[in-house]
Amino acid sequence: MMRIDNRQADELRPVEVETDYLIHPEGSVLITVGQTKVICTATIESRVPSFLRGQGKGWVTAEYSMLPRATGSRNQREATRGKLGGRTMEIQRLIGRSLRAVVDLEKIGERTLWIDCDVIQADGGTRTASITGAFIAMTIALGKLDVPVFPVTDYLAATSVGINSSKQAILDLNYEEDSTAAVDMNLVMTGSGEFVEMQGTGEEATFSRKELNEMLDLGEAGIQQLIKIQQQAIGELSSRIGEKVESAL
Repeated sequence: MMRIDNRQADELRPVEVETDYLIHPEGSVLITVGQTKVICTATIESRVPSFLRGQGKGWVTAEYSMLPRATGSRNQREATRGKLGGRTMEIQRLIGRSLRAVVDLEKIGERTLWIDCDVIQADGGTRTASITGAFIAMTIALGKLDVPVFPVTDYLAATSVGINSSKQAILDLNYEEDSTAAVDMNLVMTGSGEFVEMQGTGEEATFSRKELNEMLDLGEAGIQQLIKIQQQAIGELSSRIGEKVESAL
């Protein structure tokens, strides 16, 4: 069964990555997934939050935002409202903890890596595109540090899966598919196939173990494709992912 945009059930939307998109950050990426576009930047500061001072380890944290007309109708800027919405806080915490899962914080010293993900156009999958793009920006930024061992321990990417109204498992939902899906799930995984996070729910529907397994298989295959795109984007740095002490000496 062909989907709304004529993709197969197991087909990702077209993915494009432009590195060094901005001139000031240590790492920057424009990632395009279908019609979704996110600018991801990585900034390194030579300080850490107060709860980490004196411990000799660093921190990775993230902020996420969406332009008012990234969507079909204008959304008010959260700065105008004076507080972050619950969705924004949840997404930026997801991005931060996902990235920390593949960084050896002791190897970056007492530094903070700030990840900013700004959605300039949304058509579903903004959080998963943010994580996939943020990993690239982060890796590029960390590649500029003078450290004996590269601190990124594995690849990291994310995508969505779901069950559509025809009870078919599908990969990488766009907005229209997401808004009508019976089941919607976001997956974050490492290059070695380990799960970092699974966020899934039935939308006024239930799903079986068999359907869950189908979605996980689709998601894992899609994430492996995204990791190949990440490898191309970071170039020579890809050989340093998971670097060991002995290979760095």
